[in-house]
Amino acid sequence: MAGAELDWAVRRPHPALHALVSRYIGYRQDGVLLEVHRGLPSQHVTLIISLEAPIRLLGMPGSEQHPARCQGFVGGLHTGPALIAQDRVQAGVHLEVSPLGVRTLLGVSASELCGRVLDLADLPHAELAELPERLVNAPSWARRFEILDQVLLLRAARAATYQPPGEVRWAWREILRAGGTVPVTRLAAEVGWSRRHFSEQFARELGLAPKQAARVVRFGRAAELLRRLPPGGLAEVALVCGYFDQAHLTNEWRALAGCTPGTWIAEELPFLQDGEVFTGAG
Repeated sequence: MAGAELDWAVRRPHPALHALVSRYIGYRQDGVLLEVHRGLPSQHVTLIISLEAPIRLLGMPGSEQHPARCQGFVGGLHTGPALIAQDRVQAGVHLEVSPLGVRTLLGVSASELCGRVLDLADLPHAELAELPERLVNAPSWARRFEILDQVLLLRAARAATYQPPGEVRWAWREILRAGGTVPVTRLAAEVGWSRRHFSEQFARELGLAPKQAARVVRFGRAAELLRRLPPGGLAEVALVCGYFDQAHLTNEWRALAGCTPGTWIAEELPFLQDGEVFTGAG
């Protein structure tokens, strides 16, 4: 990524949306050299809208899906990388959506999206499909973020009242709080359910079973630490994130990212280190 010109804009959504969306991230890049970007597993459902050419998805996290082109898409929780072609010049807006807020904002459940990527045009609400054109024509990042607030606030107001079971909401927040290291048996015991019933109810809402969800959250925490690699290197990251050792960390990265941590650092980190845009992102 050396020599690439980068322009970032980051903003929290309207306060009424804070429980549903963590951040809006606007980006514009000129001189991108990395041809394929790895969309890593994350604690967020990801919504991306291109302000330039359509996004070319080369490899989907779910093996049943074929490559696709779209101006905007939403990707559910997943346990493998989404491979995205990168043009030399690209721009877009990235939304970090809570899986607990997906049904309210998008009209589909997090479990329906799990392991899949959907074109915004395939979602049940026309105002979401119209977002790419509206954002492309907006004159500034501030105006684009205002449009997102307006559309998402309208979606939240019109959505049928729905809350995932309180036990599932609590368990998901505990997994996030513990960085993915909390035992599933403890979570089930805390909510008073059998492990089997707990896992079924959790997966019904989020798509991933609690053990898989914890695995993804722990992976995301490791990715965050790798962006500002500590003095102890990969061994320290493994220890802090609850892996058995560095080899365990590396094996998890091969499984979830399709590459080793060292390969990801060499390919992606020069780009991600610009500014503090991704600090704290899952």
